Amino acid sequence: MTILLLGKNGQLGWELQRALAPLGTMVAVDFDECNFTEPAQIRNAVRTTRPAFIVNAAAYTAVDKAEHEPDLAHAINAAAPGILAAEAMRCGAWLIHYSTDYVFDGRGFEPRHEDALANPLSVYGRTKLAGEQAVQESGCQYLIFRTSWVFAARGGNFVKTILRLAGERDHLSIINDQIGAPTGAELLADVTAHAIRTAARRPEVSGLYHLAAGGEVSWHGYACFILETAGKLGIPLRTLPGNVKPIPTTEYPVPARRPLNSRLATHRLRDTFGLELPAWQLGVVRMLQELYEARS
Repeated sequence: MTILLLGKNGQLGWELQRALAPLGTMVAVDFDECNFTEPAQIRNAVRTTRPAFIVNAAAYTAVDKAEHEPDLAHAINAAAPGILAAEAMRCGAWLIHYSTDYVFDGRGFEPRHEDALANPLSVYGRTKLAGEQAVQESGCQYLIFRTSWVFAARGGNFVKTILRLAGERDHLSIINDQIGAPTGAELLADVTAHAIRTAARRPEVSGLYHLAAGGEVSWHGYACFILETAGKLGIPLRTLPGNVKPIPTTEYPVPARRPLNSRLATHRLRDTFGLELPAWQLGVVRMLQELYEARS
């Protein structure tokens, strides 16, 4: 089987290169090899590869910056997936695509199911929803995985930001009224590999799934866990967990509105693919151990 991976150098793309390699021949590209804002280059990447599976890990993820660059965000998050889906339909390939909890408005306290009403609050959320819809309307076989709060040892993310700030400051103020599940790129990649194996023999699994680690936490609780774990590993810090002040979203204004409730119900994924998703803490500990070993 031939797999075309787009966005190979991102947090998720890097892990997908590892997880998908045993499945067959992989052709992996990034922006320098395929400009994801150029339809002709996207089509050419698919037509020259003739893959059985297209895995789209390319995305515009600068949530606040997207408010000022809506056209660029739309080109990458909405138009490009639509082109990939059309090409997948044309050549009989599957398309694997990733989306986000930001397609929801974050009302309420219950985990959102796949068929819950989408109502994004930001340009980023609206473009990701448009990408989902383009894939679904194309007629191709697809797997769309909505996820939340992605982190990895590679690239920038909340974990690395907290470690950097805690190494510079004595006190931190972190939002405590946004709730979600930190989800490792490693977990996303491993589930993707399992799902591709399943899809290759069971075409009926085509559809939209929520994919997030088990459990839930606020950004404040997440930050405290990071600092507690980092301290046990011997990573030098100035900020102790007790010096992390919880604050509401209203005290930390940013250009793009975030959903307060980012809980995602994952029953459909678990039942369809026979998986148990690990607690979010396990992935964070693994990442911190990897970072500590790299510093040692």
